[in-house]
Amino acid sequence: MLLKDKVAIVTGSAQGIGREIALRFAEEGAKLALCDLNEEALSKTASEIGSKTSQCIKLRADVTNPDDVEAVVKKTLDTYTKIDILVNNAGITKDNLLVRLSPEDWDLVLSINLRGTFLFTKAVSRPMMKQRSGTIINISSIIGIMGNAGQANYAASKAGVIGLTKSVAKELASRNIRANAIAPGFIKTAMTDKIPEEMRNEMLKLIPLGRLGEPKHVADLAVFLASELADYVTGQVIQVDGGMVM
Repeated sequence: MLLKDKVAIVTGSAQGIGREIALRFAEEGAKLALCDLNEEALSKTASEIGSKTSQCIKLRADVTNPDDVEAVVKKTLDTYTKIDILVNNAGITKDNLLVRLSPEDWDLVLSINLRGTFLFTKAVSRPMMKQRSGTIINISSIIGIMGNAGQANYAASKAGVIGLTKSVAKELASRNIRANAIAPGFIKTAMTDKIPEEMRNEMLKLIPLGRLGEPKHVADLAVFLASELADYVTGQVIQVDGGMVM
């Protein structure tokens, strides 16, 4: 079990990629703190994990609210006494062409996707520095690398996550804390299910492997990065995109 007795916080773990990461971490022996705004879906994820491990707590949290973030970290420390892994997965899209993009939708996407990642990273840094160990995994996107029409806010937020990841990796390396980013391509989730079939077919033409990814592809990489197998890997952005961006 690659993560036996490791304590992991996973944000946005009610569904999609976050849910899959939480399930895989549980299979590998991790103790989990799950957080999301969607309490109903979060409870379902926690119940699934309960069949794999009894060591799982669930917390409703707004990742943009410093008080909520600090409360999650405190509850995790009170429950498990340490934090070994943070997965910043919570994120949203509010797509529109630049000329139609409202300041409110710009701010909302940047706030959840980037501010939330910053707040959680800052909050876990102190306990990780104290224990002189830890790993931070930030979920970015290939859109943060290549850009995409109609997603200026999302692209900016995910590019920001990459810059934050590299800076954190340099700042915290001396305390034996690693930080890496995963950049998924087009993964089958509720978010991509909303894409019209014609656009989906055009997307598939851009993917050398000729298929959309599955949440498990991202989760398997997250397990690797969280484990001792990646003990000498930090400051990296690893794409899970079927070869779409080379």
